[in-house]
Order: sequence, then C-alpha cells, then structure tokens
Amino acid sequence: MVTAVLLAGAVIVEHTCHLAFWQLLLVFLVPYLLVGFDTLKEAAEGLLHGEAFNEHFLMSIATIGALSIGFLPGAEPQFAEAVFVMLFFQVGELFEGYAEGKSRDSIAHLMEIRPDSAHVVRNGDTLTVAPDTIAVGETIIVQPGEKVPLDAVILEGATTLNTVALTGESMPREAGVDDELISGCVNISGMVKARVTKSFGESTASKIIQLVSDAAEHKSHSETFIARFARIYTPVVVFAALALALIPPLFAESFATAFPVWLYRALLFLIVSCPCALVISVPLTFFGGIGGASRHGILVKGANYMDVLSKIGTVVFDKTGTLTHGRFAVEAVHPEQCDEQQLLHLAAHVEHFSTHPIGAALRDAFPDEATDGCSVNEVTEIAGRGITARIGNTESKVVAVGNSKLMDDIGAKWHDCTHKGTIIHVAIDGEYAGHIVINDQIKKESASTISTLKELGVSRTVMLTGDREEVGIHVAQQLGIDECHCELLPTDKVKQIEQLLSMRTDNHSLAFVGDGINDAPVLARADVGIAMGGLGSDAAIEAADVVLMDDNPFKIALAIRIARRTLRIARQNVVFAIGVKLAVLALATVGLATLWMAVFADVGVTVLAVLNAMRAIKMRNQR
Repeated sequence: MVTAVLLAGAVIVEHTCHLAFWQLLLVFLVPYLLVGFDTLKEAAEGLLHGEAFNEHFLMSIATIGALSIGFLPGAEPQFAEAVFVMLFFQVGELFEGYAEGKSRDSIAHLMEIRPDSAHVVRNGDTLTVAPDTIAVGETIIVQPGEKVPLDAVILEGATTLNTVALTGESMPREAGVDDELISGCVNISGMVKARVTKSFGESTASKIIQLVSDAAEHKSHSETFIARFARIYTPVVVFAALALALIPPLFAESFATAFPVWLYRALLFLIVSCPCALVISVPLTFFGGIGGASRHGILVKGANYMDVLSKIGTVVFDKTGTLTHGRFAVEAVHPEQCDEQQLLHLAAHVEHFSTHPIGAALRDAFPDEATDGCSVNEVTEIAGRGITARIGNTESKVVAVGNSKLMDDIGAKWHDCTHKGTIIHVAIDGEYAGHIVINDQIKKESASTISTLKELGVSRTVMLTGDREEVGIHVAQQLGIDECHCELLPTDKVKQIEQLLSMRTDNHSLAFVGDGINDAPVLARADVGIAMGGLGSDAAIEAADVVLMDDNPFKIALAIRIARRTLRIARQNVVFAIGVKLAVLALATVGLATLWMAVFADVGVTVLAVLNAMRAIKMRNQR
C-alpha cells in the first residue's frame, strides 16, 4: 500500500515538476527499493551461490534495465513501468504465499490430532505429562472432550469416539472395555482408563503426520519435468534476450538508434519469459491435492502417486477385509425339528467356549445365551469336524454343531443348502435339526464402488481371494466384478498380479487394494498399492502407497477423482501459462507488445495460475 502511494506521488511529480532526468530517477528509486528490496536481495544471493537463473534474477535485470533505458539516446523513460512491474511481482508473491498457506493448512489440520499433554496414572496419582514421556504398558486417563494421546486398549469405562480427523467420516464410534483407542480420535462422552500399546513415536497419529509430511518429497512426474524445464529454460531465455538486444541493432543503419528499441524488447522478453507461473503453480497444485485428499481420510504418500492414480485402468481387490468386513455373521437359519430361535440357542451354547470366528458369529446371533441359565457340559471339540456338548439342566440333550463330516460320523441325515457360504449343520441326539448359513458380510459401499469405478473408465476389475471358489464367485457376481480368482496363497496372488501387469497398456496403471496385513507383497508389486488403514493398521501404513483410513472402499473412486482433478488443474496451468507467454513473446519480438502486456504475461498469469491451483484443495465426497 505504501509503495502504491509513493508510486502515485512519483508519477504526479514526474508530470508536474520539471526535474532533471537523474533527479526523477531518485524520486522513483524510493518506491522501487521499498518494494523490490527482497527481490533484489534474493537475486544477489542467487548469484553468490551460483544459482543466478531464477525468477528474482530475471525480474531484477528486467526492472533495472527499465530504469536505465531512458538514459540511452532516443529512448523513452520507463521509471513508472519499472516500479509497477516490481510492485505487481510482489503482489503475485503475496498471492503465492496465501495459496501456499491454504495448501499447508489443508495438511496442517492433521497436526491438531496430536495433543500436547496426557494424563497418566503413576503410583496411584494422576499426572499430566507430555505424551512422549509415557511408556508402553502405562495407564492413561482420557476425559470427555480430550484427544486420545496414544494408541491404547480400554481397561475401564465406555465412550463414543469422534474419528473425523483420521477418517474424514463424521459418524461417531462406540468403544468399551478391551476395545482399541486410536491416537488422534476425540473422546466425546465418557471418561476411560486405557493401557498404552504403542509409544508416542509409533502411535497412529504420529505415523500419519510423518507420512503426509514426507509426501511433499515425492515429486510427481509433472513436478519433476517442470523443475528440469526451468533449470534449462531460464538460462536459455537470458541468453536469448541478450541476443535480441545485441544482434538486430548490428544490422541496422544506426546501432545507437536501434539499440534502445531492441533493448526494450529484450527487457519485455525477460519479463514475459519468467517461468514462475509454472514453477510455483504445478507443485502447489499437487500439494493442495494431497492435502485435500487427507481431509477425506485418504493418505497419499507422494505426488508421484497422484500421477499413477489418475491413470488407473485395472483395479485388483482382495476380498476379506476389503470388499467384505472380514468377520462372519449369520445370514440364514433353516430349522427342521424346531424354530429358528431354538436352533440358534442350541448352536450358540455349544460354541460357548469356542475361539473360532464361526463360534463368535453364532454367539453374536444369540446374545442371550450367556444369561439364560442353560448349562453346558461334556463339551468335545472334534478337529476338522465341529463340537458336541450336552445342553440343558433337567432334560439335557446332546447337540452336535459342525460340518457334514460330523453329521456323517453321528449318522444324522443332513442335506445341502442352496445358499452360498459356510453351512453349519446341527443335530439333536443324533437327529438332524437343521442348518445355519454363515458368511463374511459384504460392505454396503462395495457394490457402489465397483459401479463408480466403471463409470470413471476403469476397464477391468479383478478379485483375488484365498476363500473357496463358490464363496468368491458368489461375492464377485453380487458386486459385478469382471474376474475372480479363488483359493490363492499369497505367492499365487503375486503371480496373478504379475500376469495382469504384463497385460496392461503403457498409458494405464494397475492398483491393488488390500487390508495391508497379509497382502504386503502384492501391495508393493502393483503400480499403486491401496490399503485399508483399519484405523491404525501398521502394516497398511507401511506397505501401501495410498491408505484409506476408514476402510471404506468407495474412497478408491474418490481418490481417483481427486488425482484426476489435480492433474487436470496442473495441465490447465501449464497450457495457460505457456500459451499466454508465447503469444506475448511473439508480439514483443516484433515490437507490438507493451510493458503492461509483459507484466500480465508474467505476474498476471502467475496469480491466475496460483488461484486455479488452490482449487485442488477442495473436493466434495460425492456418492
């Protein structure tokens, strides 16, 4: 503002006072040095460090030349124009700083998930200490409204957790005794005591912050190209400007008369050629895209993966924990001797002491079995078959729960089921009583994920699973997946990925989506590995290139959308900047461009490109 006022005052002095040429220069030097000191300093430091060819050097040379050109014979003074160019350049720098601040804010919100203090119980006293001083195994207390400082397991109490900072989802999560507390979540309702399971540096919040902070170091192909381009382009421009100033006057009738004209054109050439619109806006776009993705619970480990995500043509899925929840649940009950509730009641009691996931599913389907007073005796687990037990108090019954082999062993006449899944047969005192169908539950977002990926142009969807063929094919058909390969070991999955990679085209990439625990080799082998973060799975964060923090497969489509939008904005800036610069350069070379055109081609284009780059931060979670 001060510089603008001083510039206006200098222009008034120029038109009202009859000052000598050198006196007028002194008047304009005041606003010039006020606004341009930092730029001149950066240019001088670049020269001292052997890095002369940067935008500060180009702007300094161009404006100093504009201040000096009036001293040449027959040349018009350009004092006001020189100050205005430097002023507009600084305005562009302000816009750049503002945009960088907004982009950094989109990532800096992650810093808020890590609290500065924690309450730890030591020798019966509750102390408030820094989280990094708490050891694994110590007990912490988390009050309502506080952030969870460290990964822990609840010992006492129950609460509701706000996980939005980690996952981007606003739906609270219930947690009680033996449930995990993930650092970075907010304790909404009840006070809880919890045992610390990970040190501060290894906690989920710390790892996420480190992951996103490191992302800026992984340059995208576009960023790397622009950086290489600028290193070559800038010195070429400087020498081209020198040639433009010196060579044409040599062929003129009078060198002294022609030189000021061509020097002015060379100065315009320098201003227009400054590559800051590209050098600033392209990295800023990727930085904004990564920050915007993190707001949706999508952690991208580097801008280079944005390039790969935008070109995905094949998506390969693991089944369990990715498209399905990875936990069994009762899907259907088909009784023959009794009603559904009675069949579930007996099966749940027999599986009362079982640690198998199927036993847990049966107990979950009949939660009252632990409190109904019915006794369970003579429990016998038969490997590869199932379990038998005597159920009841006065009129007890021998109940067998297991597979068809167990039914054959006891002589129960069982029959198969038309439902796909794991069939659990039940017999009472040797008589077949019916069966229960148990399945891994498909996530509600999985079907919409597959259909949206196809809408986005993903030409091939594949599912790889270690599950039985009938189960895998059933899930694939339900979701509309193109190919399904079942009963695979981890090494078999790698072979399948190798085969799929050999079949892809050069302009399409392959993504593998897994739970990040037993799929690490495949995640590493794919062009881009996308892991379900599971609210803190260490293996997911370590193995994958992209981590979905809330296990929602629909975020895959959102990640592709964000990547494509980021690339689109970066390309818009490149095309716009180069197009405008080439047009004004052509005009400058033939003498039709003005200094104002040159200012717009440099600073104006930079400001517009930076403002366009800021759009990468915003992305709606469309469904």
